[in-house]
Amino acid sequence: MEDQSVVDVGDVRLAYRTWGDPFGSPVVLLHGLGGSAASWEAVGSLLGEEWRVYALDLRGHGESDWPDEYSFELMRDDVLGFLDECDLDRVGLVGHSMGGVVAHLLAQEHADRVERLVLVETPPPFPSAPRPAAQPEGPVDYDWNVVAPIRAQVADPDPQWADGLGEIVAPTLMIAGGPESTMPQGRLADMASLIPDCRLITLGGGHRVHEIHADQVAQQITEFFTS
Repeated sequence: MEDQSVVDVGDVRLAYRTWGDPFGSPVVLLHGLGGSAASWEAVGSLLGEEWRVYALDLRGHGESDWPDEYSFELMRDDVLGFLDECDLDRVGLVGHSMGGVVAHLLAQEHADRVERLVLVETPPPFPSAPRPAAQPEGPVDYDWNVVAPIRAQVADPDPQWADGLGEIVAPTLMIAGGPESTMPQGRLADMASLIPDCRLITLGGGHRVHEIHADQVAQQITEFFTS
């Protein structure tokens, strides 16, 4: 059964969904740009059969506050504050796309808080050509002002992000979406090679593999967390 809650982290109120046994080992899910905790609904409910699962709406998305101040570092700090407010000491951390960047930055800076790390279709921290963004017509479930700064950081990441991959001590699983994805699959392999204890698998399904193949993604995460 899914529950929805909110928690105040500094000046930002974060909304989140939960599944599973309240006393189960915690797993935290982070969504991609323009998404929300809802994108994890299928995976979250499956993982909730074994763990206590938390899926956040990151700042500027879904039911969380839209503070008009956005960066990966701010989102990383929000997640750390969320862990503190919810008394979550060490967690399994799973991030898709933008959420994967937030996740590996947290694993770099706060290794003691991340038991295992899963990066799903996560932009590699290497310079790339910026992707144009056309504002969608009609209302959306996120702050349009989040798009430009996040895409700018993806295209021109802080060099310390790549350097810090070697400081990740948590066992790491990277899940790629295969040739249907817009993510540079070869660069994902380059990224994986920089993380000391990392395995890269390709499931297919494109960039939103966690929604297209929710059962396979949940199975891979379950096997990884219990291995």
